Amino acid sequence: MKIVSTSYVNTPEYADPESWLDRISFYTGILEELVKQYQVESIEQINYTGKLKRNGVLYHFLNYKRPKQYFPFKLHRYIKKIKPDIVFVNGFIFPLQTIQLKWKLGKNVKIIVINHAEQPSRGIRKFLQRIADRYVQTYFFTSGEMGIEWVEKEIIAHERKIEEVMEVSSVFNVIDKKTALSRTNVTGNPVFLWVGRLNTNKDPLTVVRAFSEFVQHELSSKLYMIYHTEDLKEEVLQLIQANSQLQDKVVMIGKVSHTELLYWYNSSDFIISASRYEGSGVSVCEAMSCGCIPILTNIPSFRMMTGRGKCGLLYEPGNTEHLLPTLLKTNQMNIEIEREKTLKQFDDELSFPAIAKKITKVIDSIS
Repeated sequence: MKIVSTSYVNTPEYADPESWLDRISFYTGILEELVKQYQVESIEQINYTGKLKRNGVLYHFLNYKRPKQYFPFKLHRYIKKIKPDIVFVNGFIFPLQTIQLKWKLGKNVKIIVINHAEQPSRGIRKFLQRIADRYVQTYFFTSGEMGIEWVEKEIIAHERKIEEVMEVSSVFNVIDKKTALSRTNVTGNPVFLWVGRLNTNKDPLTVVRAFSEFVQHELSSKLYMIYHTEDLKEEVLQLIQANSQLQDKVVMIGKVSHTELLYWYNSSDFIISASRYEGSGVSVCEAMSCGCIPILTNIPSFRMMTGRGKCGLLYEPGNTEHLLPTLLKTNQMNIEIEREKTLKQFDDELSFPAIAKKITKVIDSIS
């Protein structure tokens, strides 16, 4: 059986295929696990044309020189020549293209659409998504709860088409903590790490406000913040500067390379997120793969990722008064035991082998 993965977005800033595959390794690792059971090929649109086989997966690099194609006739002809049995379509925002793909490939090819944080659409796209649903066999959502909204909006016909499958995983792992600390120079006990964009959805202000209260109870604790956009940076800095206790307790790191994140995760005890909505949470997944205990908002994707109570702590989004007692619970934690729970949850549900196992089960049920 042959699986073909595709998207409809061209990323022209990448011209080197190896660099591109490294950039999306959080996804290609799933394909590289599936290749142990199936023939797997992937269509990648960057500023390069050619083929590359890596870790068993055959990657087709196409460059149609358009950011997005509404009528991708050439791409669909190309996919048909590959003769797939199953096609993964990455993203819910391509219903028109998905309809055309099904028409081109015929009734025997199964289409699986993977949710990447998209929420139900309105207007013409919603109308097209309803039509596309007739041609989609299955949908992958990080949390089944996230798919229910699409059913309630009458875009997806019924819940039986929804499968709970994590969209990405982590290429990181546990390394010696002394080695990590020698790279990061992190201090504090315990150490909290926040990774994300400084925007409203990621809500760093709630974290800093709660941490300003927490440090009064846990004087040796520290919070490190890694970020690659700066929308709310001034507001965060104002909170820190207004509280003398925070000025050496919250450390604004800024942007670091993806490879360096390995050392930051392995230097920290907890990963903290205040996201109001996430399709999954790449940084949380990566942190958990390194043993960081998750302290996350109580949203569907994070409930699934933490095993609905198997590891970590959850709190209500945007609620500083709820986050503070959640942070205080860490005082009574056995860090090593909670760390082992986190690593087990990652291995069992969020790792590349675990995700591939779930996908294989779904494929077996629809074949």
